[in-house]
Order: sequence, then structure tokens, then C-alpha cells
Amino acid sequence: MNVQKQKYFFLYLRTGGGHLAPARSVARYISEQHGETIESVLVDGLAEAKHFARYIIEDGYRLLQAKAKWYYEFLYATNKFPPIGYFNVAMANFYIKPYIRKIIAAERPAKIVVFHFFLIAPVYQVLKELGLDIPVVTVITDPFTAHPLWFQRKEQQFVVFSERLKKYCLKRGIPEKYVHVFPFIIDEKFTKTLPSDTISGIKTRYGFDEKKKLVLIIGGGDGIPHGKQIMQHLLSASLPVQVAIVCGKNKELYADAMNVKQQYPELAVFGFVDFVYELLNAADIVITKCGASTIMEILMLKKIPVIIDYLWEQELGNMEFVRDNQLGIFERDITKLPSIVRDLISDGGKSAAFHRNIEQQQLRNGTRDVGEHLVTDVA
Repeated sequence: MNVQKQKYFFLYLRTGGGHLAPARSVARYISEQHGETIESVLVDGLAEAKHFARYIIEDGYRLLQAKAKWYYEFLYATNKFPPIGYFNVAMANFYIKPYIRKIIAAERPAKIVVFHFFLIAPVYQVLKELGLDIPVVTVITDPFTAHPLWFQRKEQQFVVFSERLKKYCLKRGIPEKYVHVFPFIIDEKFTKTLPSDTISGIKTRYGFDEKKKLVLIIGGGDGIPHGKQIMQHLLSASLPVQVAIVCGKNKELYADAMNVKQQYPELAVFGFVDFVYELLNAADIVITKCGASTIMEILMLKKIPVIIDYLWEQELGNMEFVRDNQLGIFERDITKLPSIVRDLISDGGKSAAFHRNIEQQQLRNGTRDVGEHLVTDVA
């Protein structure tokens, strides 16, 4: 007897990988564990939007972070002022809502899970217009410091990733019964470190010197700020380490890295790759910025993060979590990176202390917990 499957919608926008990645992880888990009765459907809220709208909302986000960080932070701050924030929500809604309405009306999902604050208003408006009573859960993808636009509606179900953010929700007047705390969602593979013989094989495959510690420079899909200066300072210091950089989709950074490689042939340069998990396993020290997913992946694999930048205020909590719990180092002055790396590789006690602190956090992946919550607790 064939069972009619329920459809779960997982709605996201491609404004950085921090929204799609958790949506994909939970959708995959539910498909694997409850696939006989539930069909997971990933829904891009801008799937049928005009090109210029996608460019402004998606590419604009990435370009501002890479080229005009100060202006991105300015917009982040001004959007905390309700008239400005709700105006931008309304503008985004104009391009997002038609497709959301079309797909909800056609598919009538059993549950809807939202992974971006621009999707909250159109979802609830569409449900009201269609007269549908479909449970909605909003997953706040920023684990520690979240923008007020996540809280446009106080009476909705929230999934958050820290007690700190839960307290913030309660201060904003959100009833406690609507706030559910789980560990951060990451891809399941990042919960397991590879054995030493496998790591040895990875180093051989990618041309790393197995006798040297590996310093990996990585900042997410769009590379890392000040990447050229980071490379030059590390390589010119003649440290007894191997240096590698992942440039992601940042073509300018990749070109800079290849120019640096002409002077320092030992530098390993990667563009956009699908083997970040392998590279993180091979690394001993990771120089990075403060995106939530990247930081959590580094810590779950028991590596020491050295954070050189973060976006105010969006990534402030991520940096404070690492710094205040002594899980890694925050240092904006790039000229100090060589001495930091030298200390970490020469002072075994210092590295061991960071590793102990990471272990004591007992970090774990929240994908299963959130998935089961959606299946069993949300009605």
C-alpha cells in the first residue's frame, strides 16, 4: 500500500552559504530517516525572481561583504531601525512573494521551515490569503547575535542555537514556549575527524609536506578579507609550516594568490572546492573570518581557529564565543600572524590548552535534534 507522503518545505535565500547549508542538512536528514512518509523540498525564495532582484539581494550581499564591509555594516545597523528594516522587507517581499504563493498553493506542504528573515513576511501573508493553517518554524541561522528582522512576528516557532540568543528572544518579549534551543546545524561529515593515515594520504594527494604543520587560510565561499597580505606576511616570515589558501569564488583573490605563488612556490592555492572537509582535517591551524558555519566546522574537527575579521554585529557573537571561551585567537593585526603561528607550533602547551578548551565545549551537530523536532514536536 502506497503512503501519501507529506511535503516539508525548507525555504532559503542564497545570501551566503549560512542559510542554504543548514536547510540542506536538515532536509537530507529527514529524507534519510523519514523518507517513507515525508518528502523534503528545498525552496529557493528567489527561484523565479527577475535577474536584477537576485543580483541586488544575493550578489549585493556578497559584494558588500567583500568590497565594502563598512557599508554592509552600515546597512546592517540602519536596518535595525524599524521603518528602514520593514521598508526593505517590503521591497524583498515584492519579488519573493509571487513564487512563494505559487508553490504553496500548488503543493500545499504539511510544514514550512524558514531559513532567512526576508522569507518570514511572504510566508505568513500567503498562508493568510490562501486560508491555510500550515505550521511554520523559523530557524535563526545566526547562533549568537541575530538581526531584529528575524523577530518580525513574536508569536511564531523559533529554532535557535544558543542560550545567549534564547535570552535575547525573551528580552524582546517572545514567549518562552516559542523558543527552542538546539546545537548548531552543520553537515554531518564535519562531526568526525579522519584517522591519521587518511590525513597522511590527503597531504600527499594535495602536495603538502607531511613533515610540516599546515596553516590553512579559508573564509568561506567568497574567500577571506586581506588574503594577499595574510599570505605575504606568513610566507615572508620563513615559518617552518606549509601554507595553503582557499579562495572560493573570489577570482581577484585567486589571481593574487597565484602571483604570490610565483615568489613562494611552496604556497598551495585552491579556488572553489568541494573538499573543504579534507583540507580542514589536514590543517593544524586555520586562519579565517567569523562565519558561523566555518567556525563551527573548524571547532568540530578540533582545529585551532585564528580569526582575523568579523562582520559587525552579525558575526560579533561568533568571535566572542571563540575568544571568550579560549577556543582560538582573535587578532585583526595581520602583521602579528607570523608570531601567533610560531607560538602555536612551538609552544605545545599553548596548543594543548586550546584543544582542551574545544573538547570541554562538547560541541555536537544539531541536525538530528532539529530534524526530529520538526517531525515530532511541530504541529
